[in-house]
Amino acid sequence: MSSKNINEEEYKLTGSLGKAVYWSIAAEVIFAALVILFFIFKNDFWWMLLIGFGIYTAIFIYIITAVKRNVLNDMLKFSSKYSQVQNKLLKEMNIPYCILDQKGKVLWMNRAMSETTDVGMDFSKNIAIVLKEITPNVFPGPNETAEVKLQHKDRFYKAEIENVSKMGNSFVTLYLYDITEVTRVEKKLEDNSFAVAVIDIDNYEDVVESIDDLSQSFFSGIIEKKIYDYFAAGGSFVRRLEKDRFIAVFRNIDLIGFMKDKFEVLENVKSVDLKNEMPLTLSIGVGTGFENYEKCYETAKDALEIALGRGGDQAVVKSDDKQFYFGGKSQLGETNTRVKVRVKAHALRKLLESKERVIIMGHKLPDIDAFGAAVGLYRFSRELGKETYIIVNDLSAGIRPFYERLVGKEDYTEDTFITSEKAVELTDPSTVVIVVDVNKPEMTDCPEVLEKAGTKIVFDHHRTGENPIKGVVLSYVDTFASSSAEMITEIMQFASMDINLKGIEADALYAGIVIDTDGFNTKAGPRTFEAAAYLRRNGADVARVRKLLRADMGEYKAVAQAVHDARIYRGEYALSAYECDDTESPTVGCAKAANFLLDVAGIKAAFVVTEHKEKIYISARSIDEVNVQLIMERLGGGGHLGTAGAQLEGYTTETAIEKIKETIDDMIREGEI
Repeated sequence: MSSKNINEEEYKLTGSLGKAVYWSIAAEVIFAALVILFFIFKNDFWWMLLIGFGIYTAIFIYIITAVKRNVLNDMLKFSSKYSQVQNKLLKEMNIPYCILDQKGKVLWMNRAMSETTDVGMDFSKNIAIVLKEITPNVFPGPNETAEVKLQHKDRFYKAEIENVSKMGNSFVTLYLYDITEVTRVEKKLEDNSFAVAVIDIDNYEDVVESIDDLSQSFFSGIIEKKIYDYFAAGGSFVRRLEKDRFIAVFRNIDLIGFMKDKFEVLENVKSVDLKNEMPLTLSIGVGTGFENYEKCYETAKDALEIALGRGGDQAVVKSDDKQFYFGGKSQLGETNTRVKVRVKAHALRKLLESKERVIIMGHKLPDIDAFGAAVGLYRFSRELGKETYIIVNDLSAGIRPFYERLVGKEDYTEDTFITSEKAVELTDPSTVVIVVDVNKPEMTDCPEVLEKAGTKIVFDHHRTGENPIKGVVLSYVDTFASSSAEMITEIMQFASMDINLKGIEADALYAGIVIDTDGFNTKAGPRTFEAAAYLRRNGADVARVRKLLRADMGEYKAVAQAVHDARIYRGEYALSAYECDDTESPTVGCAKAANFLLDVAGIKAAFVVTEHKEKIYISARSIDEVNVQLIMERLGGGGHLGTAGAQLEGYTTETAIEKIKETIDDMIREGEI
């Protein structure tokens, strides 16, 4: 390249070379100033400085006019060669590299990327065609970087993505680093790390009592063999801790197999013929993902408690941040023991005796079961002389008649029933907050008081789901109970203290049992009738409760219309929408419609949806053929095998029904129902 090709305006000296020129100019100025000063003061050396200044100036002008062009030419030649070398290095380097536009279209790729993706170097389509994980939604922001792990064929890669934005231009660079060996080593370590399972025989005592002495040894041996055969197949360690409890330690790769077959041992054990009508069931808690055995074991025990809290006959796998559920399709028979109730009643009394203020609440839009249980606990607390409040934000049609009968009577003043705002003001670390008929914090009537309270107590009869209330001092979750009202009635029965239960309070508790058992038609066991008898002895009036629970004509017609409009899906699932704009509490009518649909021959489960305050509420009901609780869990809800519900946002009644259909289809395909 000749000097005549250089555009003086376009190519200027910059950087270190430019600084050298500028310092030379500064020296020229200083030299000239010295010559002038020496001349003014008549110094004899001024003419020598003048000669030196002339020589320096001539050399400087020569450098600027002649050498500059040569320097620039040399720089341009070097830059051109450097660019070619750099381009060749990018093309030939072993690390796959490419440049993309902001939509993921390939602008340029090197040879290694071409060979890795099996496309030509002239490939100009979207990179997601060959690397499906690399889409615009994983691109970082301007001048930022991101990492994505991906698999292509049988190799694993770490993709480093940089979004380059300079001088108005914006493009994305992508490097692929092969991490196959590292990934395989990590996978091997993970597969060979251990998990711990704690296995309980749910109904050991009841089964033992139902068979003769000669069969008991056979029963014990065959159950132990089935558990050993299942868990020990991969070289696991299995030991019996107690007569009805086992522990197993195995590798994570074995756990993956157990999860794939959905803990088949649950069904294997139920197939044992004990010549009685009581099936044997297991509950399994698995802890995994921790570095030491003790933490895995403690997590396994927590998982077992969750499994038992959900009704047993299932396995729960728990790690630090995830939970997985298997089984739980059957409904176990209720236990007749009263030991647990006595222990919980005694613990409740001791906790309340040491506190001064108690706040009780149920779930959002409380029904009569939650309200009745809250009233029962209010009486329990007041008998201990404690300052007690009940949170009620919304008065539904189902609880209004009972609320109006209570307000202004004896211990019930206008201040007894408070809103969430007032409850937050009253709550401090010394306050006891009791939650009834719900165990998820976000579904309570006032989640804020849970954060401020020092002592938290939970009474619920629904299966425990993910993210239960944390930091609970006393938790009594009994899925065998028909209702929360039944549980609180039992607490009062076995509290070893004289409780002066009022007739109107007994009515509220009795109504809660009636509604949740659909008039003693579902989940009504011996305990249920014993609780009802206790309430009758304490003044509950059956006729009065029935009158208070009667629906108005608008609700009755809406329920009938929902039943009339029901659609049958897959020949055995009834789905409908409950619509009644004049009803205060459409969720009550929704539940009634679902219960009515179960009376239709061939219907295994009924789902009725309704809209209330920009939310979709789902009432799901079954008798004993389908576990609707598992279906509702898929939709973010929960409940029991035969009674469950969920809340959806961003849906209409029609889209909610379609969502239920999709969920049913998915669970049938997966073998969950």
